[in-house]
Amino acid sequence: MNLTRRNLSALLTCAALGLGTLAQAQTVFRVTTIPEEAATEQIRKFTPLASYLEQALGMKVEFTPVNDYPAAVEALVNKKVDLVWFGGFTHVQANIRSGGKIVPLAQREEDTRFQSVFIAKTDSGIKSLQDMKGKQVSFGSQSSTSGHLMPRSFLLEAGINPERDFRRIAYSGAHDATIASVVSGRVDAAALDITVWRKFVSENKVDTKAVDVFYTTPGFFNYNWSVHADMPKAQQDRVKAALLALDPANPQHAEILRLNRATRYIETKPENYKGLEAAARSAGLL
Repeated sequence: MNLTRRNLSALLTCAALGLGTLAQAQTVFRVTTIPEEAATEQIRKFTPLASYLEQALGMKVEFTPVNDYPAAVEALVNKKVDLVWFGGFTHVQANIRSGGKIVPLAQREEDTRFQSVFIAKTDSGIKSLQDMKGKQVSFGSQSSTSGHLMPRSFLLEAGINPERDFRRIAYSGAHDATIASVVSGRVDAAALDITVWRKFVSENKVDTKAVDVFYTTPGFFNYNWSVHADMPKAQQDRVKAALLALDPANPQHAEILRLNRATRYIETKPENYKGLEAAARSAGLL
């Protein structure tokens, strides 16, 4: 096909504009997280970290919450975002969806020995996992590590099949909603992230005389900050270095760590999440 000089000029102009748009897009570093709590809480927790990364990386950083756990997975798999705060299970899901192209960069020190808790009203008569049989029980999101996968895994180890042994199973979608479901009496017992529970207790948002923990799980690996393997290695290294450089002795850093419920960030590796993948397969979740 022959091109007139005018058409050729127009095509070159469009190409130049396209490249300019791409270059501009690449100056924005996009961050999101699994919505383990309400969007307003996610914004409050992670906006200071986004501001810190903006200084450390020397580029604009935007934090945008997503509606549900699968959306966080798809956002990184499809490279709509650059950095995601995943739970261990969502990291595994994203890695499988991407054909092994998700790279975990850093985790909180607490995530090497994470735990879930089961809660119930203190006058419910529920004092053990076995006491949950015949009851209404809530998990968090179906894709939550500490709010579903690992609690389910430990229930199965105890010989309890949720679908067979519980009267009703609910999925609250987020840890704060899980607590509310027990407080309100919509369910008899529930499982959630131990750090969210501790935060609610420390902030007097729950009365432990009325609702409290009756079972705490053994430890497991959990959350991490992940990127796509297609991100240039130099950029991966810069992001990791920025996270690892957060120093609790620095007041600004200490506030970021406090909001992230972290003492500090440490390096992590893909092997840390193999046990979660095995647990998910055993529980029929993969």
